Amino acid sequence: MNEQIILIIILIFSVIIHEVSHGLAALYQGDRTAEEAGRLTLNPIPHIDLFGSIIVPMIFIASGMNAFLAWAKPVPYNPNNLRDKKWGELIVALAGPLSNFILMFLFLILFWLFNHFGFGNEFILKILFTSAFMNLFLGIFNLVPVVPLDGSKVLFAFIPQKYYLNTRQFLEKNYLYIFLIFVFIIFNTSFLQDFSWNIFKWISNWFV
Repeated sequence: MNEQIILIIILIFSVIIHEVSHGLAALYQGDRTAEEAGRLTLNPIPHIDLFGSIIVPMIFIASGMNAFLAWAKPVPYNPNNLRDKKWGELIVALAGPLSNFILMFLFLILFWLFNHFGFGNEFILKILFTSAFMNLFLGIFNLVPVVPLDGSKVLFAFIPQKYYLNTRQFLEKNYLYIFLIFVFIIFNTSFLQDFSWNIFKWISNWFV
């Protein structure tokens, strides 16, 4: 199978696991919205977003960039149902990037095992190594504190209460601001790419 097709498949399942992790974290906090919507599944069909899950990753991988970007349909949850009213949304938000960081380590473990015991050829090792970096980049990208990324929920958790409501309403409902910032980030991924790659080199050198 073509390397790019394999990477797209791994990328799609990585973003699906990311979204399912949000739903599981919400379920752990007492919210069953994602479960009732049938979104706590690794079946890709309920999660696929044509633009974010197929077209965007194909463009990034075909371009030869070291950055990998994709997203699935957001898993729904109701923050009013979360038991922890102060930190519940933060826990749900962090679950997605955390799943990508865990996947990164799993791919690095497989890379080490295949390389150490001579199971894999150069093609397989490249797929595993690239998939590990891909998940690190996804995790870091989603922690950027801009709506609608997970990092915005992290930011909201630390805004003083007297500024919280007005700040959140402005950031979530100012669609022009959201659109411009998001487009800027997507078309200026070189900084995040270099930042992620430097971290990944340190982790992989230490780990492998």
